[in-house]
Amino acid sequence: MKTLITGGAGFIGYHLTNYLLKNTKADLVLIDNFTRGKWDAALDALRTNPRVTFIELDLTDQDSYSKLGSGYNHVYHLAAINGTKNFYEIPHEVLRINMQTLEFMLEWFRKNNNKGKFLFTSSNEAYAGALEAFNQLPIPTPENVPLVISDTYNPRWTYAASKLIGELFVINYAAQYKFKAVIVRPHNFYGPRAGKDHVIPEFSLRIKRREDPFIISGADNTRSFCYIDDAVRAMAELMKSKTTNNLPIETVHIGAREEISMENLAKKLFVISGWKPKKIVIKQAPEGSVLRRLPDISKIEKLIGWKPEIDLDDGLKRTYKWYISNYKLL
Repeated sequence: MKTLITGGAGFIGYHLTNYLLKNTKADLVLIDNFTRGKWDAALDALRTNPRVTFIELDLTDQDSYSKLGSGYNHVYHLAAINGTKNFYEIPHEVLRINMQTLEFMLEWFRKNNNKGKFLFTSSNEAYAGALEAFNQLPIPTPENVPLVISDTYNPRWTYAASKLIGELFVINYAAQYKFKAVIVRPHNFYGPRAGKDHVIPEFSLRIKRREDPFIISGADNTRSFCYIDDAVRAMAELMKSKTTNNLPIETVHIGAREEISMENLAKKLFVISGWKPKKIVIKQAPEGSVLRRLPDISKIEKLIGWKPEIDLDDGLKRTYKWYISNYKLL
């Protein structure tokens, strides 16, 4: 068994690698250019494992794909430019890098590895604009809702656009070249080693600094959060399952059923930390922020019997503990 993971140094890639090492006998090849992924002690520990090979590679350079070889049973394409700050500061690069990388990966895959199985990580961003544009979105949200970019002039939606078009790329490449593939839409994966640009790490680090007043933007906005151990287990099981081998390929939500507001999320972390600010300041959410996100996960339950096992309170405790212990490394 041979597995390739692009974005292998990143948050999902790192945890997926650990899951596969513990639960399969696969040899793993991890690809990263370290634009976002960080070389740290955690990756050093993986490097000593004889089943893991790291290749530093720029996946926007099509000539570099000759270094990948072939014969992979599973290819997880996780690499992408993400992060809300990047959407506003380098929207053109978000589009260019995400689209070029996927196009070149699919060309390499169909020419050199089309007996394997391909997983593409999309995003709930691909459909999130429907609520803003039409004030209509089923909650919980199933996979078959329209994919909508509500405002092409708002750079906030460049990432969403790359994922929307990415889904079309994978669906049609798989259909044209008759290879196995699955699309997953992650819904707010969280856990240790997730960087510092997402809401749970951000809240945790601000609590560590004892920020007071404590500002919460979009306090009424709600999200569901899926702990990373549950998330990578879902991805691996989808790849292993024969129920996701057919054409047309499946698009599957991975997330949790529990919905929580940003204000209540902060309050849970206050309890976990044993500290509470004297004053909480509520500010308006950034332009383009989505009011609610809650996935319908009945499809993945039917396909492979997966459901989340780690509840939000437990996951937040694990995550907060890691960030408080490792904040100097960030």
